[in-house]
Amino acid sequence: MAVRAVRGATQLDADDREHLLASVDELIRAIVEQNALDTDDLVSMLFTATPDLHSEFPALAARQLGIGDVPLLCAQEIDVQGALPRVIRVMMHIETERPRSEIRHVYLRGAAALRRDLAQ
Repeated sequence: MAVRAVRGATQLDADDREHLLASVDELIRAIVEQNALDTDDLVSMLFTATPDLHSEFPALAARQLGIGDVPLLCAQEIDVQGALPRVIRVMMHIETERPRSEIRHVYLRGAAALRRDLAQ
């Protein structure tokens, strides 16, 4: 079985704790659904947040979804001038038999502009 990476991102309307948690919940659920994943398929998740987001750790949303035995890590995205604000990104490592070409990356709301070629 191969380990693959699934990417995703969402843009928040504001740096509000409940909005952040709900948005990350939506992102994780979309990735899991679009890739027909089970929590046993998850190896690890790396979250980044732009420097203008600091109301909560994005990984808390995964824990609240019951993802308790998967290693999670949060980091700050580099602060590039002119970059899209209020963005949370995730890289989810999964075990799967699917080839890379069948992995569905998920970009929600304004974050779709980050990867128009992959946005759904």
